[in-house]
Amino acid sequence: MTTGLLIGLVVFVLASFVGFEVINKVPPTLHTPLMSGANAISGIAVVGALLIAGPKEWNITVILGLVAVVLATVNVVGGFLVTDRMLQMFKKKGA
Repeated sequence: MTTGLLIGLVVFVLASFVGFEVINKVPPTLHTPLMSGANAISGIAVVGALLIAGPKEWNITVILGLVAVVLATVNVVGGFLVTDRMLQMFKKKGA
């Protein structure tokens, strides 16, 4: 295994543990703003995946980039739909 790959793997594992702990510490009243922030980060992932999928020659990197674009777009749209639905619960019925 190369050094760069090993460092990337260690960073990914540590970020996963830190993210899990941070999310578990968030009170339920803050889940809606947290989801909106996560959707914004997923939007950044869409832009990055578009950059990766940009070259004209087809190889495994371009194919994985296109898959990442599709999955991140589904994540962003679904996240905003769920966030909107959660915000609808706070509106008054008659308004």
